[in-house]
Amino acid sequence: MKRTRIFAAAAALTVLLAGCSNENNPNNSAGSGGDASGGKEQVEIKVWLTPQWKGVLDASEEGADYDSFFKHAAEKFAAQYDKYDAKVNVEVIAGDQRDQLLNVNLSGGTPPDVFFESVFAMGDYVHRGALVPLTDIVDDAAKQDIADNYWSSVTFGDDIYFYPFQNNPGTLVYNADMFRAAGLASDIGGENEIKTWTLADYERILKTLKEKLPGTPYAGAYPMALYAVNNQGDTWNLAYLRMFGSKFFDAEGSIALDDASGAKAAAWLKAIKDAGYTNPGPESVSSNDANGMFQNQQLAISFTNPVLFANAKADMASGKAPKFDARLANIPSESGDPLTFTYVVGASVFQTKDEKRIEVAKDFVKFFSADPELVKSSKNGIPVRSSVAEAFKGENPLFAAYDANAQYLFNFTGNVPGYSQLREVLYPELQALYTGAKTPEQAVKDYQAAGNKVIETNKANSVIFGGK
Repeated sequence: MKRTRIFAAAAALTVLLAGCSNENNPNNSAGSGGDASGGKEQVEIKVWLTPQWKGVLDASEEGADYDSFFKHAAEKFAAQYDKYDAKVNVEVIAGDQRDQLLNVNLSGGTPPDVFFESVFAMGDYVHRGALVPLTDIVDDAAKQDIADNYWSSVTFGDDIYFYPFQNNPGTLVYNADMFRAAGLASDIGGENEIKTWTLADYERILKTLKEKLPGTPYAGAYPMALYAVNNQGDTWNLAYLRMFGSKFFDAEGSIALDDASGAKAAAWLKAIKDAGYTNPGPESVSSNDANGMFQNQQLAISFTNPVLFANAKADMASGKAPKFDARLANIPSESGDPLTFTYVVGASVFQTKDEKRIEVAKDFVKFFSADPELVKSSKNGIPVRSSVAEAFKGENPLFAAYDANAQYLFNFTGNVPGYSQLREVLYPELQALYTGAKTPEQAVKDYQAAGNKVIETNKANSVIFGGK
């Protein structure tokens, strides 16, 4: 199987810009052609993806690469497709070049037809009017197999713009060995469980860890990770700010954190920091720092997702990090319902203004996102389909736990316009909170004011909010 290279920035821009200048060339790689074999008109589309997983079902397959699944799906699609002679060209692009390449091609009128990526990274393209709705290709069977909270994260306004395929949920991770050493064995969940603690239990756990760890082999470790040096890992901070019932966004897509519940959450974060329940100086600690501290057993509780969790276990197995019993837990809340979130990954279709290409692109997305065999590849991440989670829970027992946990997901972006810019507003306020430069009330008030300014500016250019 031919290996698809991931473009370097300069080379990719050169090739793609050249493609823009030749878009009227009859040999151009994407577009509608004349009659093809079998009497059907040929329609070519291009599919882009960032590196997700290797192989079709498993990276151990011969020749497995990042494009394997989509090449296989394209062959299967073309063989059964009766509308056109469909040709699907697949390209893998580097994640750190995604926006640059998309913007160059959007400016030149040559965007990809399909893009497979995290919704978190692609939401702004919906607001820009660069994507077409996919509502009409989603049927009742898909809605029944995929939990409502996944659909919420891919719905902008009244329409679905991404077809969920797999996801990457965020949870807490804890060192069960430290819990045992501190006398907290009864608070440990099962190896394949995402443990739910009440807020009262969680506060007791933090207090006990603070008091008991100094007398154990883990002396010098801190109970919980806290960080705010930049926007990385900020989704967990957004979860903490919802712990006391804040909905965070109102019905108009504006931040609504400046109330009693938002201030109470900020005050709680400051209080646990001041009590010594977290690593010191969170205002100058990054999420990478916290992750490293957890792996080196300097923290009892930290943050994780399935990718980080798998990497941590791999580091333990290889000897890169100390080996210990790491398990998962939900973020607690005052209401008793746990908090969790996820990064949904799926396909979107770009507005190419070529009706036939859009039609084929949408048909291809529906095909690989719903085909009973192809959706099994979602096991390479965390499946969004309950049917796939059930089928492969023997291979990965955590699939069942993540599937059951989907009912507690919150949509951390609110699908608001300008979310990528909004991320730059939060951490300076958290820094001011932790250093004491601002009270909890002032920190949430200033975050809301600055954040809503970002959102309102971007609403003016959002097709969802009538700005274009």
